[in-house]
Amino acid sequence: MPRLLIAVLVLMASGSSFAQEEKSGDSKSNTMEIAFLLFDNYETLDVFGPVEIFGRLRDLYTLKFYSLDGGPIENRHGVSVLTEKLETASASPYMLLIPGGMGTRKEIDNKMLIGQIKGIADASSYVLTVCTGSALLARSGLLDGRQATSNKRAFSWVESMGPNVVWDKKARWKVDDKYYTSSGVSAGMDMALGFLADRHGIEFARNVAFEIEYNWMEDKDNDSFIAE
Repeated sequence: MPRLLIAVLVLMASGSSFAQEEKSGDSKSNTMEIAFLLFDNYETLDVFGPVEIFGRLRDLYTLKFYSLDGGPIENRHGVSVLTEKLETASASPYMLLIPGGMGTRKEIDNKMLIGQIKGIADASSYVLTVCTGSALLARSGLLDGRQATSNKRAFSWVESMGPNVVWDKKARWKVDDKYYTSSGVSAGMDMALGFLADRHGIEFARNVAFEIEYNWMEDKDNDSFIAE
């Protein structure tokens, strides 16, 4: 039996998915950029949960990390990431992802950062926020009149940062046009998989969840953590 055929049969039998396979040596040039915005004291899983999911799809997406001034950004867990200056981001990245964390309490008053968030988010095809990252996006005014959600334990604070936003206290994640907002921490992974389901189909997203051995909460409208 030809070796190529044997390899194909082994791949099929193992249940391996294309999500982990490189489709071509030059595929990166055709990928879409996901710009992760970082700031001091960002929440670890807010960033690296979605990174694990989107990062597996190297034939589709290129992940880049940005901060207002560039350089290393560290959080309270001691996780440091080398970033590029936010102003050097693509003029219209495919996606902007904004995490939450205790650092949002400081950055909410950073007018320069909020202004750059507004410009890049407005130009991006999609904007995703995790946890209290929705407060930063709300501060830009881009969520005014839109449905959104956030970390349920910090909901009152986030709500006060965007009084003109239609906040949902029950949702795991919300979708309003190109804006995706999620509840706290691990909810960012559920939203990221939901995003993949919307773009590539439910089975595609389920396959990625299976590969990372993650029990995906598929119902975006019901969160086991509900704001009072």
